Amino acid sequence: MSEAHPVAARALVKRYGEIVAVDHVDLTVETGDVFGYLGPNGAGKTTSLRMMLGLIRPSEGSVRLFGREPLADGARALDGVAGFVEEPKFYPYLSARKNLRLLADFDDGDSRSRVEEMLELVELRDRAKDRVGGYSHGMRQRLGIAAALLRQPRLLLLDEPTTGLDPAGMRDMRELVRRLAGEGITILLSSHLLGEVEELCNRVAIIRKGRIVYEGALRELLASAAGGYRLKSADVERARLVCLAQAGVENVRLADGQLRFQADEDAVAALSIALGQARIGTTALVPETASLEELFLGLTEGEGASSEEAVA
Repeated sequence: MSEAHPVAARALVKRYGEIVAVDHVDLTVETGDVFGYLGPNGAGKTTSLRMMLGLIRPSEGSVRLFGREPLADGARALDGVAGFVEEPKFYPYLSARKNLRLLADFDDGDSRSRVEEMLELVELRDRAKDRVGGYSHGMRQRLGIAAALLRQPRLLLLDEPTTGLDPAGMRDMRELVRRLAGEGITILLSSHLLGEVEELCNRVAIIRKGRIVYEGALRELLASAAGGYRLKSADVERARLVCLAQAGVENVRLADGQLRFQADEDAVAALSIALGQARIGTTALVPETASLEELFLGLTEGEGASSEEAVA
């Protein structure tokens, strides 16, 4: 029997009165994924994560973590699961080391033995004696990851882990996520920073107004926008007529003094020959692929004030 998915959400709904913050979300995180959970601010990401961790009760549907349901199985459902939703919380008057030791004592005896290792991993050992109340936002984010890793999780949920960090802090956080993924930890990463997701994640889900509008491999999403080409010519009008007459060349349009169209590779090869036979000079004929940002905006355009913002 195959191992249960780290996360399996089915028909997940969260209502606040007449407001639907999460609307029948289906989401599956596979073992070994660095899974990006994307959406505009207020689209339902954080509410979904809270339900996944059993912090709030779904109005409908279910969530299973490695086959266990948080509301039915209680704390046992969180075995092998760690992370934080929104900003991690600590006792500000205690040092980082004391905060981690306190958390370790709540967990198990072995966790305390890993405190120094985790402080070293997130590069906070030199500041471990300082009170957390004096930490920067980025330092508290790193301490949040250290606290999560004390449990030696198989699944790590991170909600906007780089928000508020400076460029160096964002780089360090990305490197840390890569390192953890390389150690075999499955990571669910909620973020609105698309460049970060494109760099780190192998699979993504995009949520809009509480509904999933895409879930699958990131490479397949990017490939879905392939097939576009840009043509630059000294005689753009004649080139346009050749394009229009060429079989397999579609959606020919003029933009910024260049032609853009859709075609497969065979049609593009035939078009190149036809342009040469017509003695039309071509200075550029290059493929175009949409960025994750362009695809994201296409899937989420029209996002207005959302349900989650309304209940905040």
